[in-house]
Amino acid sequence: MSSVAVLISVLVVFALGYRFYARFLEKEVGIDDSKPTPAFEKYDGVDYVPAKHWMILFGHHFSSIAGAGPIVGPILACIWWGWVPAVIWAMLGSVFIGGVHDFLAMAISAKEGGESIGVIASKYISRRAGLVFLIFVWLALVLVVAVFALVCAKTFVEEPRIVLPSLGIIPVAVLIGFLVYRFNTRLLWATVIGLSLLAGFIWLGSFYKITLAKNYWMAVLMIYAFFASIIPVNFLLQPRDYLSAYLLFFSLAVMSIGVLLVNPQISFPAVKSLASAKGGPLFPMMFITMACGAVSGFHSLVASGTSSKQLIKQSHAKRIGYLGMLSEGLLAVLVVICLTAGVKHLGISPDKVNGSYAIKLFSEGFGRITYFLTKSWGKFIAVIVLNAFILTTLDTATRITRYVTQELFHIKSKILSTLLVVASAFGLIVSGGWQKLWQVFGASNQLLASLAFLAAASWLLTYKKKYLLAFIPGIFMLLVSLSAVIIKARQFFVSGNNVLFFVSLVLALLGLFVLVEVIRNNRALNNK
Repeated sequence: MSSVAVLISVLVVFALGYRFYARFLEKEVGIDDSKPTPAFEKYDGVDYVPAKHWMILFGHHFSSIAGAGPIVGPILACIWWGWVPAVIWAMLGSVFIGGVHDFLAMAISAKEGGESIGVIASKYISRRAGLVFLIFVWLALVLVVAVFALVCAKTFVEEPRIVLPSLGIIPVAVLIGFLVYRFNTRLLWATVIGLSLLAGFIWLGSFYKITLAKNYWMAVLMIYAFFASIIPVNFLLQPRDYLSAYLLFFSLAVMSIGVLLVNPQISFPAVKSLASAKGGPLFPMMFITMACGAVSGFHSLVASGTSSKQLIKQSHAKRIGYLGMLSEGLLAVLVVICLTAGVKHLGISPDKVNGSYAIKLFSEGFGRITYFLTKSWGKFIAVIVLNAFILTTLDTATRITRYVTQELFHIKSKILSTLLVVASAFGLIVSGGWQKLWQVFGASNQLLASLAFLAAASWLLTYKKKYLLAFIPGIFMLLVSLSAVIIKARQFFVSGNNVLFFVSLVLALLGLFVLVEVIRNNRALNNK
């Protein structure tokens, strides 16, 4: 199968989706640029800060939602079930589910004063649903922090050359934050300075390896996540994610051009199995293994937790939310192509490929496809790109979890609430390996997406809008995620992993409770 044909087909579908469906959603929600956004109405210099330019916010948002999800997830999906299900899910899921989810979460939050999706659920479903939603969000976010910290530490151990550029971007981001916001430096010059320094760290990293055991890296990452959670957003997260976004833009561009030039044939099995021994049945497990790249509940937390608080105009929700999801879907498809190229390049039989090859296969395939530009640096750059987005997800997730912790447990101290988050995430890490945690994270993530859809549907119904555009995908994702959670809970019970069994069981019960509350609320509204 020609990879060029696959790529062009996906780009055409995405272009049509953005041109027509996203515009329909924008009209239905009632986007109004004449009204000030929460960034101006509630400006506090810490969380509510208008971005200097929509591209800065796009960089923050895109980097935060991308993470390792659209890289690791599609690879595992291909390995366990084949490349065709992964590509179809990324293509159609991004347009009709993921893009809708991200746009609605950001746009509705902007209209509701920058409130989180949990607060919106409390207001438009019920107070009980809002409380349960917050508990669910807290558990899901702790899983996100745990999974991405673990995967990041794993990449540091496997490729010590990426440590210097991965950590070096942090002081560079702080510098850029001060240049732009304190000294009013033009964004162009600040970008040039930041990217030049980042390139320098990448060059130095190729010569200097920093090696530590995984547990030590875990400690370093938790310390970083702690401080990233409490530092003003415009002095670390915004500029760091903005710079990281250039790495992702670069990787998307060179992978796309490389596919068009090299046109690697996809020789990996189209449908490898309908019931993988490792991953489980294709339905529902494939839909939660690819927890990003098609739809992701975590995106609603970023969209309503940080991005909506920095919007300059309501209309930017389409550019940043819907287009950001399509960009992630494109990344997922390109990763699938890289995987098949990596398998062929290494001469590994598709039947013998397993999840432990994930990062290596991606870097090998990326290096082969982009050799026209990156030469021998391709594999190195691939892992840097992967790790840059793991870190952006880690720091954003920790910050959002701090918000939820303060709201849920009524803790005023940012320091105490962040310590609670970091300690809880570390406890989950020791409960299972990264592949076990990945599918639990995926199930909770997609269950969170369904709950965000249901909250959006309740908002739309309240204002007499077409609520089915959120309710239908919400019910679909609920069926998928609850089925997956039940399957994983049974596996954990049989294997004696009591911690993950308990977490899975609680997630399922919380999700069902919110569904019951949504049904009650909708009946009440329809009877008025």
